[in-house]
Amino acid sequence: MFTRQLGRSGIEVSAIGMGCWAIGGPNWRDGKPIGWGRVDDAESIRAIHKAIELGATLFDTADVYGCGHSERTLAQAIQGRRDRVVIATKFGHTFNEATREGTGQDASPEYVRQACDASLKRLNTDYIDLYQFHLGGYDIAQAKAVRDVLEVLVAAGKIRCYGWSTDCPERARLFAQSKNCVAIQQALNVLDGNAETLAVCEKHHLASINRGPLAMGILTGKFTEDSKLSDDDVRRKWDLKGGKQADMLTRFQAIREVLTAGGRTSAQGAIGWLWRRSDVTIPIPGFKTVKQVEENIASAKFGPLTEKQMKEIDGLLNS
Repeated sequence: MFTRQLGRSGIEVSAIGMGCWAIGGPNWRDGKPIGWGRVDDAESIRAIHKAIELGATLFDTADVYGCGHSERTLAQAIQGRRDRVVIATKFGHTFNEATREGTGQDASPEYVRQACDASLKRLNTDYIDLYQFHLGGYDIAQAKAVRDVLEVLVAAGKIRCYGWSTDCPERARLFAQSKNCVAIQQALNVLDGNAETLAVCEKHHLASINRGPLAMGILTGKFTEDSKLSDDDVRRKWDLKGGKQADMLTRFQAIREVLTAGGRTSAQGAIGWLWRRSDVTIPIPGFKTVKQVEENIASAKFGPLTEKQMKEIDGLLNS
């Protein structure tokens, strides 16, 4: 495993992080799934242990993942290993933990403090390494108040630093003005993403934490236009025959040979693309199993794609 800096925090993390959305299990908002379906908690814990064993240090979760379940599962897995991991979690969505229902949004200073305390309790830790604002489209005029309360939490020792999960470069610039903002979490992969937001990260020495680095599974090669997803999976709404995901499948097939060159799996090639794309990127692929963790972390054995491969991919996607 090689490492990267968590922005300007001085914290060194594994160049690949573990995305903990999927291990939260099923949860719902307005009757629609916002989780990844059923999960085996024992397998999730084994997968986290394997990730740590293989050198992963960054684990990215959120309070709303499984309505608290992802944080609780992560806490179980890292018991006795807290000094070996960097915990990133998020706030902003409200939920009922008992019913696993999302109930709304709240970014008031009072709620941010309450949410932080609740996450500290679920995670069974005295501090959160990276606390991220989860409402990507939040009113920018009100976001300064969120930033200010995060600075208070840093001063109180409850969090070490913070960031914003947003694809908007203007919002990223606002948070970048504060010294304890060290990361922007953005959707970024070989098929999709915002180059301008990435440029903000590079200019201000922030980490670009990449959610969806495998395009929610499309870049693993396991989906076809006939794939079916369970009713409790957030991806069940995909149109694999004629929608955005169908187009992504087509473009993926065009670059698959380049991604898998040299013995890589397509997922490992997609992670290698992100590492070559910028020195500030930290992909956080999701997982449910030990096998997925092993495959994703094995990307480090290959490292970033070559410049030649990057040009080949660019040419194929823009032809």
